[in-house]
Amino acid sequence: MTAITSTYADFERLREQAVALRREGLSRRQIRDRLHVDNNDILNRLLEGEPPPDWTKRPNAKDDLREKARELRLKGLTYDQIQLELGCSKSSISLWVRDLPKPPKRTREQASLIAKRGWEATMQRREVERQRTRHAATQEIGAMSDRELFLLGVGLYWSEGSKTKPHRPQERMTFINSDPHMLKVFLAWLKLLGVGRDRLRYAVHIHETANVSAAERFWADVAGVDVADLSKTTLKKHNPKTNRKNVGDGYHGCLTVRILQSAELYRRVEGWWYGIVGAALKSDAQNRT
Repeated sequence: MTAITSTYADFERLREQAVALRREGLSRRQIRDRLHVDNNDILNRLLEGEPPPDWTKRPNAKDDLREKARELRLKGLTYDQIQLELGCSKSSISLWVRDLPKPPKRTREQASLIAKRGWEATMQRREVERQRTRHAATQEIGAMSDRELFLLGVGLYWSEGSKTKPHRPQERMTFINSDPHMLKVFLAWLKLLGVGRDRLRYAVHIHETANVSAAERFWADVAGVDVADLSKTTLKKHNPKTNRKNVGDGYHGCLTVRILQSAELYRRVEGWWYGIVGAALKSDAQNRT
């Protein structure tokens, strides 16, 4: 603790003055300026045990947090520990408990544990916020019209489906993806277009080290068919030097959906896509004027 210099030799007299001013309703800053005390440690000792006047306490939703923070500080918790318990900022904690004694210095192990717990708590709060935002955004969509599904499906295919190339002028439609929800939307779009199930062929693509039979059952359920209706699964050879992240029970590989006799449909999808592009550019130009 900071030693009392000769400037504050008559500490008891100075404390009496500080306490008297505090009880008159003066703030810490006012007392500091009145008594010319420019050392916070000394000011803390002068006002030790004296509660701040009511007018310095802002009546808001943080009052309960403030009291809890002070209780935790008196129990010896650090700013990090209080922040972990209450979820408030360190700057607020500092304002609330600065007149209270400091806890003993923590060890390196304690600091590491607190930092780990703090990070875990932060990640939990972020996950709650993420789920809340996602749920709210989901509710904004509401019902989808046939036209909306039609336009969505065109964009979906043109971004994820196979397309003709100068070096491969094949006009046939194939869609492959690892997202089961995307596959379900794509299949709903095909149904809207009147493409029958008899024109669809399904095949799983997955690494040979994965649970192939489980993946086949998974994708058969997504497509609404029997496992026996799937074409032969394509196995990707495992490279031990590659540090793949797509492992574990959540890894199902990809499902390929191939449409038979799809040349005419492909041409129409291509035309629909460029129709969307033209309409979007026209709308953008109108909004700029």
